[in-house]
Amino acid sequence: MEATREALVTERRVEPCALVLFGATGDLARRKLVPGLFNLMRGGHLPDGFRLIGVGRSVESLDEFRGMQEEAVRRHSRTGFDEATWERFSRALDYVRGDLDDAATYAAIGKALESGNRIFYMAVPPSSFASTLEHLHRHGLIHDPGRGRPWSRVMIEKPFGHDLASARELNRMAASFLDESQLYRIDHYLGKETVQNILVFRFGNSIFEPLWNRKYIDHVQITAAEELGMEGRGKFYDETGVLRDVVQNHLLEVLALCAMEPPVSFRADDQRDARIDVWRSLRPIVGDDALTETVRAQYTGYHDEPGIAADSRTPTYAALKLQIDNWRWQGVPFYLRAGKRLGRRVTEVAVHFQTVPLCLFGRDEVCQRLDANVLTLRIQPNDGIDLRFVAKSPGEDLAVENVEMDFTYAESFSRQPAEAYERLFLDCMRGDPSLFARRDGVERAWEFITPILEAWDADRRDLPRYQPGSAGAPEADALIRRDRRRWRSLG
Repeated sequence: MEATREALVTERRVEPCALVLFGATGDLARRKLVPGLFNLMRGGHLPDGFRLIGVGRSVESLDEFRGMQEEAVRRHSRTGFDEATWERFSRALDYVRGDLDDAATYAAIGKALESGNRIFYMAVPPSSFASTLEHLHRHGLIHDPGRGRPWSRVMIEKPFGHDLASARELNRMAASFLDESQLYRIDHYLGKETVQNILVFRFGNSIFEPLWNRKYIDHVQITAAEELGMEGRGKFYDETGVLRDVVQNHLLEVLALCAMEPPVSFRADDQRDARIDVWRSLRPIVGDDALTETVRAQYTGYHDEPGIAADSRTPTYAALKLQIDNWRWQGVPFYLRAGKRLGRRVTEVAVHFQTVPLCLFGRDEVCQRLDANVLTLRIQPNDGIDLRFVAKSPGEDLAVENVEMDFTYAESFSRQPAEAYERLFLDCMRGDPSLFARRDGVERAWEFITPILEAWDADRRDLPRYQPGSAGAPEADALIRRDRRRWRSLG
């Protein structure tokens, strides 16, 4: 297949800038952020004069910081390692050792920055966002957007808030220091090529869009399954849980892309308006419904993980049945599930179409053995799309079977997709907020999720358990089975 090389949307030039990385010695920075920036430099995407200023406490000197990041790039870089690029990249590194609450830290950052465009990246606990922003403002490190050039932008990692009240307060505080145009709230799922492709697939192919509604689609399943457990994130995860960590952001964003109406244009706010309209249409899950339309569970052995409280009731698995009350989707359930320590790592959207209205192939049991058409958007791993349909098997007799057509990115485009953070870094440098959450969108997502959290907290019954390596909680099977449906296999 030959790809269309002419860009449908031309990206703006990346201007020279400095990126100040708070939490530069932490796990996220070493696994994703610094290797991603290295890959951008290796691909020729970073502007001349780019500088990365790390802020942290766990290493003493710039040389030690460079050594830590070289090891991280060697281990985690998507494109591998080469000495020439590392030599250029290491010269762009600087380091400020200090505490986030110490005024001297920000004085040192200001000295290292000098002047020019700057991005502040918050790879720190959510509890530190407010005080860090206040210090940046107090020390004059954030340029007023009304001044024009140079510009200042702030990238904030999820979760943005802990519930609706905290998200509103964080937004109110951020608005006192920043214009909304300066604030880039990250959901790294939106940076994944396969997630971005959902819109292109839907609105660029006329054979599917006419079928993308309640008349032809029976239900939709969205899955985010992980094989790993805590992996050193025990304390953070025990305070967060699966609903805040994955569902409130990642899965609701994916759902919005799958269910949204065509935007007026591909401009940032037109896209975000369309996504937020989906969340406004979600049927609230409150009170007793939060215990009948959702499932939560915890994997056996969770309490043995480092950093986990012995009496923790934090769920590591969730399944939900969602309804979108609008013209396109009325009556079509969206089933969401996410969890840790499951049998396979897979993130996908499975669109299940209606079954045929009449059996034409003989006995009824023959048709009952045939599955409905399913279109699967594979987000990770093995990124791609497959379509399951019915075909006649070879031979003189009329025999029908389920078959699949399969498309994979790696085979079709002969190159590896960029990491999500690479795309998000570039978009922030260009000033394109399309793939970042807007204030009203964050609050609307929390408005939907918070009543479920409150109902779960009020329910003091023992959490259901599931075995590591399984498909999740049996209660989730019952949730979907009562609608005469079943989950797709994780295998």
